[in-house]
Amino acid sequence: MFSNRPYWIYLLVFTLLSWNPVFGQTSEQKALEAKRERLQEEIKEINRLLFAEKKEKGNVLDQMEALDKRINVHQELIRVTNQQSNLLNRQINVNIRSISKLREDLKILKEDYAKLIKKSYQNKTQQNRLMFLLSADNFFQAFKRLQYMEQYAKHRKKQGEDIQKKTDQLASLNQELVEQRKVKEQLLAENRQVKAGLFKEIQTQKDLLTSIRQNESRYTAAIEKKRKESRQIDREIEKLIKSAIVSTNRKSGSSGSRTKFVLTPEARLVASNFSANKGKLIWPVEKGIKSQGYGVYSDRLYPGIKHRNNGVTIATDKGSKARAIFEGEVIAIFSVPGGSKAVSIKHGNYISTYYNLSNLYVKKGDKVAVKDQLGDIYTNRFDGTTKLKFYLYQDTNRLNPEDWIYQL
Repeated sequence: MFSNRPYWIYLLVFTLLSWNPVFGQTSEQKALEAKRERLQEEIKEINRLLFAEKKEKGNVLDQMEALDKRINVHQELIRVTNQQSNLLNRQINVNIRSISKLREDLKILKEDYAKLIKKSYQNKTQQNRLMFLLSADNFFQAFKRLQYMEQYAKHRKKQGEDIQKKTDQLASLNQELVEQRKVKEQLLAENRQVKAGLFKEIQTQKDLLTSIRQNESRYTAAIEKKRKESRQIDREIEKLIKSAIVSTNRKSGSSGSRTKFVLTPEARLVASNFSANKGKLIWPVEKGIKSQGYGVYSDRLYPGIKHRNNGVTIATDKGSKARAIFEGEVIAIFSVPGGSKAVSIKHGNYISTYYNLSNLYVKKGDKVAVKDQLGDIYTNRFDGTTKLKFYLYQDTNRLNPEDWIYQL
């Protein structure tokens, strides 16, 4: 016979058995792990590209910016690893509660099953079953008793299967708990290493700061040199863009605007396609990292001093080539006195400029396709770094390349 326990217990057991937890990484875990791997790769690239083997110490301003970049990425990696550890903690606690609940459910199932077995044993003889059928008042009652006996046997079998299923779930959860605790220990160990590395970076930066304060003139001279070079590049780019606008508009028979390109149908299509790819344009180098972003930022040593970058600076490997981010026409080749060469490409009414090149592969008037090589990127002979300075304009308006280049 069935246990005397209320019907709702069997309903609860059935509901619990139908619950099938999905083990493995959640989407949040996968996203955090992907971010952690990306940061680890970025640290490797920073070490390789910004801290190349140097013949001399080079520009103190560049050294400070490179250290800042590495410290910031280390801090972000620590933050992400902590997030992963906290998420694992929550999942471990959920699994511990689930294991406790499963054990309680198993205890109830086993108690009920024991009672079923006991009653089955008491009525196990063939004679008892036969007498139970023959004692029926009529055929219909005998048929019902036969059905009852079959249902009873099925129920007992199902109880045994349910116990096995719960036992398997418990074993699976216990195994997952063991794996989660291993991963957590690995994350904590990694975080300790990263924090130790971060401490060394901060100490190196403090030593550099002390050195700079002892020779402020060298530092301020480096700042002024960098500002002067940036202003020269900005003036040259803007002058050449205005010149290209006047020249292009004159050829099209329109000489009204000196600040906007008058677009032919073909140029309008190129501009439209360029605009449609905002945020998806390729990097101007095959491989590299952003060493300095767009806009105004405070000096690390003297926060009152502001620096401005009207483009982005990308560190890459020695021997790397600059490449066109989109189809277009070379509208200018220029160089800053005492500096490197640059190429400007027109994409409808958008202009991309690639500065700090040594050898050029294109000339003014050339048509280029996306990924076409434009020239060799210059490698600094003092500090061993190879950096491309990249600028983006719409007509004469500066744009932030980080909004346009994919994950820049």
